[in-house]
Amino acid sequence: MRTQMEMGSCYLLLAVLTVSTLTQFIPPYTEDCRRGTYPPTGPTFKGIVPWYKINLDSAPRVRWNQLISDKKVELTNLIRVIKDLANDFFPSGKLIELVDKDLAPLVDTLPSPFNEEIKGIADVSGVPLGEVMFFNIFYEVFTVCTSLVAEDKAGRLYHARNLDFGLFLGWDVKNSSWRIPEYLRPLTVNLDFQRNNRTVFKSTNFAGYVGMLTGMRPETFTLTMNERFSIDGGYIGIIEWILGKRDGMWMSFLTRSVLENATSYTQAKDKLANTEILAPAYFILGGNHSGEGCVITRSRTASLDIWELDIKQGTWYVLETNYDHWKEPLFLDNRRTPAMKCMNQTTQANISIETIYDVLTTKPVLNKLTTYTTLMEMSAGTFESYLRNCPDPCMPW
Repeated sequence: MRTQMEMGSCYLLLAVLTVSTLTQFIPPYTEDCRRGTYPPTGPTFKGIVPWYKINLDSAPRVRWNQLISDKKVELTNLIRVIKDLANDFFPSGKLIELVDKDLAPLVDTLPSPFNEEIKGIADVSGVPLGEVMFFNIFYEVFTVCTSLVAEDKAGRLYHARNLDFGLFLGWDVKNSSWRIPEYLRPLTVNLDFQRNNRTVFKSTNFAGYVGMLTGMRPETFTLTMNERFSIDGGYIGIIEWILGKRDGMWMSFLTRSVLENATSYTQAKDKLANTEILAPAYFILGGNHSGEGCVITRSRTASLDIWELDIKQGTWYVLETNYDHWKEPLFLDNRRTPAMKCMNQTTQANISIETIYDVLTTKPVLNKLTTYTTLMEMSAGTFESYLRNCPDPCMPW
């Protein structure tokens, strides 16, 4: 369930949106399953995500220099918007003052290479170190997504996700959109992490963010992370970390470490299930052999459930939004039911990159928070990402 604060914000948002707007998407607003939306075109498509190489043989402090140099203006613009939103909640400016003063020294407490990478990003961008740190913390608590792993009749594995980000962060009435996704789209990049001029893993990411939310280790596994709402949530873990309790690992640091270092699906699953983390999460993992696909439901300290593909029992896909799969989702935020309806209508015999994109383009799976869609297919090495848009009528989340 969402925390009381999150639920309160949700109902407040519904109250302030105009009645004329709400009539467009009274929950559970859904549409018929889309067909023929791939290759991406039209009003739901905002552009192809560009590629950058990250050289892991370079010193951590300089390996992001080219990307940050290219995206310096966009990164500065986003952080300005984040600061404006923070000042809306804390008009005294004290929060940003604390960020600039107190978060910067904590960068040195981060494990390598994240500490030096964040310093390098601050060096090149000119953004104060504490604010770059704040930017990286941001993603631990505001990510609302849809991820799935599916196996076709030939045993090919597909892994795809919509990255929805920025819930309750600045509704733009004029443009009928959330402010944060508007500024995130220009920062969205595909990254090819290389060592000895060979790809170690690939990721869809935001420039300036050193953790990973979406990635593929070629010929080995695919991985996405979704936020899990819990009373013992990410805010608590972050506060504990700031106050000096450093037992848990940042979720996105864990996913990056797994992508960079795990050499098998089994090893990746073990690390994701058993490493203590700062915030509850869902780790959605796909492999390279038939039956290798699962959703790992995590508390901060333990694995609560591992929901796996089971072709013999008819489970040819697993699909996760932001609610435990054995519980009903919040009725105001039910992306799971329409997504599963479209997967079932597609059938295992017809599952493909093309039809999965159709599923992820069907509203409200596609919504106002959707920043990008990534499509991965292990056997062919496919890794595609597209910027998204959700024209009205469209659910705000």
